[in-house]
Amino acid sequence: MPAKDKDKSAGQKSDNGSKYAVPALDKALEILEFLAAESLPLSQSDIAQGIGRTNSEIFRVLVGLEARGYLLREEVSGKYRVSLKLLELTRTLSPVSQLRFAAQPEMEALAARLGQSCHLSVIHQGQLMVVLQVQSPGPVSLSFNEGTLFPLLQTVSGRVLLASCDPGRRADLLHGVHNLTEAAEVEQSLLAVREAGFELRTSELTDGVTDCAALVGRPEGATIAALAVSSLTSVVGKKLEREELIRSVQESAGRISASLGL
Repeated sequence: MPAKDKDKSAGQKSDNGSKYAVPALDKALEILEFLAAESLPLSQSDIAQGIGRTNSEIFRVLVGLEARGYLLREEVSGKYRVSLKLLELTRTLSPVSQLRFAAQPEMEALAARLGQSCHLSVIHQGQLMVVLQVQSPGPVSLSFNEGTLFPLLQTVSGRVLLASCDPGRRADLLHGVHNLTEAAEVEQSLLAVREAGFELRTSELTDGVTDCAALVGRPEGATIAALAVSSLTSVVGKKLEREELIRSVQESAGRISASLGL
């Protein structure tokens, strides 16, 4: 008796080399990762070109992601962007949920006390990810969307977290970013951040903004996150004293750490 035909999909490999092919899932993840990295709305054609696929290959996947709420589609342009649904899923994870729960009241008090926006960030896949933000109660407020990713070395929060990592993990996070001379300079600057216990500097990503960050956790121990306050540079040193800013951020970070048992 002839053997029955096996499932044609069995044993196939997906585009990333996995033994068990799930093409639709691969496409969906490619789309989400690509749009998240681009950080701006893109058309179907732009997305297809960006991930090396055709319009017809991704059409149904885009429709499905939009229907499930993972993508938002602009009515006029028809362009797609990532929604915050993935962030909502991460909030159900215990570490992030506990961190946000502990930090929320302290950050609200900090924003009210200083009259400035503040945000909480963690290291996620080699980048800095904002997991919670509280806006200034004043008429002018700097905003950082939760779930946004930033380069570690170009942010005060990223530098505080890098400075607090053990040398092995820090080397892994910085691997391939710098040559030996630059790596030595970066290591020296991060050592200074670690010794100071904070980082205060003008933003490398936004003109006219000064950021101050401190660690939530303890160096080379239970390092959880970085708490940062972002202010207009014109305000720092005038309406907002540098020493008060640094002290307030460090004290708030310390109280969040204590509430988490760190």
